[in-house]
Amino acid sequence: MTEIREMKKEDCQDVWNLQKQCFSVPWSLESLEDMFRVEGYTSLVASDGCEIIGYIGMKAVFDEADITNVAVSPVMRKKGIGKQLIQQLLIRADQKQINRIFLEVRVSNEAAICLYQNAGFKEIDRRKGYYEKPREDAFIMVWENTNSY
Repeated sequence: MTEIREMKKEDCQDVWNLQKQCFSVPWSLESLEDMFRVEGYTSLVASDGCEIIGYIGMKAVFDEADITNVAVSPVMRKKGIGKQLIQQLLIRADQKQINRIFLEVRVSNEAAICLYQNAGFKEIDRRKGYYEKPREDAFIMVWENTNSY
């Protein structure tokens, strides 16, 4: 069974190892640790009881936020973990009265695009050459909170 919980500072090493499996340009360990010193970050991890198998992060400023990263262990993909992480993040965004959440996604990452669309994100623009290793465009997507405050 997968548990979704708030990320703790002691999870940084495991999240960094997960990012190295998932991204050609992962965040540094220091950047992950900095999230605990800077206001506005919400980070969740998915655990199978033994290890961290997923991660999602969001940085909020006032009533808007950006999803910083979503990562699921390659061997654990297509099991609904990404969906659970996004659902839990959106619940927290609603609790924090966040009206809009933005993200970038590789234009070739059809599985992630579908996941985000199913969560209510809509494509609004394209950033040319946004990603490195390999160089690739990104779709900019946005989720808008339908609750009124």
